[in-house]
Amino acid sequence: MTHALILPILLPLITGAGLLLLYRLPFAVQRLVGLASTLGLTLLGAWALGAAGGGEYRLYHAGDWPAPFGIVLILDRLSALMLALTAALGLACLLYAGRGIDRRGAHFHALFQFQLAGLNGAFLTGDLFNLFVFFEILLIASYALLLHGGGRARSRAGLHYVIINLVGSALFLVALGTLYGLTGTLNMADLALEVAAAPPGDAPLLAAASMALLVVFGIKAAILPLLFWLPRAYSASSAPVAALFAIMTKVGVYAILRVFLLVFGLGEAPVNAAAWQWLWPLALLTLALGGVGVLGSDSLRTLTAYLVIISVGTLLATLSLVTPATLAAALFYLLHSTGMAAAFFLLADLLGQQREEGYDRFSVEAPMGHRGVLGGLFFLAAIAAVGLPPFGGFVSKAWILQASIGEPRGLWLWGGLLAAALLTLIAVSRTGSRWFWRPGPAAAPRPLDRGGLAVVVALVVLNGGLAALGEPVMAYLALTAEQLLTPQAYVAAMLPETLALSMEVAP
Repeated sequence: MTHALILPILLPLITGAGLLLLYRLPFAVQRLVGLASTLGLTLLGAWALGAAGGGEYRLYHAGDWPAPFGIVLILDRLSALMLALTAALGLACLLYAGRGIDRRGAHFHALFQFQLAGLNGAFLTGDLFNLFVFFEILLIASYALLLHGGGRARSRAGLHYVIINLVGSALFLVALGTLYGLTGTLNMADLALEVAAAPPGDAPLLAAASMALLVVFGIKAAILPLLFWLPRAYSASSAPVAALFAIMTKVGVYAILRVFLLVFGLGEAPVNAAAWQWLWPLALLTLALGGVGVLGSDSLRTLTAYLVIISVGTLLATLSLVTPATLAAALFYLLHSTGMAAAFFLLADLLGQQREEGYDRFSVEAPMGHRGVLGGLFFLAAIAAVGLPPFGGFVSKAWILQASIGEPRGLWLWGGLLAAALLTLIAVSRTGSRWFWRPGPAAAPRPLDRGGLAVVVALVVLNGGLAALGEPVMAYLALTAEQLLTPQAYVAAMLPETLALSMEVAP
């Protein structure tokens, strides 16, 4: 398995390029090729979890060029976790899209594969420039996927999405240029050593570059005040695209973790101190705005988009406490929230198909078909999203609350988390009672998309399985948190000859 580490990037890239070149293939063949590639990524995700489970770092040197001179991919517990999550989510979204949504525009399956390649590359890369490159790959693919199927609402949302991300990309390049000018490297391990050993005169520029990167990653993660593009973009997308986008904000969270714990986390006076100070209040405000947005949403898709914002606020507020327990708890919540956001986007489409008018808008009173089946599924998904037992949300939030006990800012996190849960409970209860509890005229019989229903049921069941397997999952995530908080080991794996130096600059 020497080259296995590059396959999560190479497989979807080759598949996407092949589908573009052979676009005249029968659509059934295109679906089969895309599905085979995504199944392969799922197997690679399982392999990555096993390969990284022992705590070893696995490296792939492109062209056998050693770090820090060549392109290096590196696998640890966190990147393996994100690879597996991306593959599982991608498989669910592709199966749902295969019910007919993929036919509404051109090159859906090629774009989907490019999106997966960009995501996997961002999780595996060992240098900041290639992080920028993979960001651009996934963003270009996401632009086209957002517009897939056409329509005025998607065009308007896509324009806002493109503009703010272009600004973020330009700022990313400015930050990279500043760091390279100061240190002469963009390899993350080498950069960590250079930043830690930088002369005091470089401190202001390093701090400025770090804050610029925080803004860039904040745009990707959708943190206040950089989040206002998200509700419109996500609610305008087709259901499987919006479901896949549930992991897009997590790429920003991953980048914050990776860069600010590693690149800016070494030395006696780490550069990341200012970032954690800013991240805490912004995350709490993001959490509060997400709760208000959920309560004021006018459609189930918009409500789900604000659930994504709540998850971002919860994640970053918990991560900014920077302890092993809170990091592990946040990662558990990341798994739960990503899966449930995807399930809700797909469920919104299932419900919209069964309403005679209004699709998923709350303001329209319309008959709905198959109320019993869909009402039961909505009830299970709602209690999972709120964080009630026996689903993963309950376990993750209980763990977050427990991990924050004794922390100076723990009470603020408790208050924000419980308030957001209450607002979410009110919002989903109001929606459920309006659509399923009130008696209404019978809807004209419409065929139920049983394949799409099976995908949503599988996501909800997997969330319950996450809670059932809480102990082994927590054990893995606790080790992941410890690995993240030991950046010297990452440096030593990437640059073995600098082991002694990395220990000298350790805090």
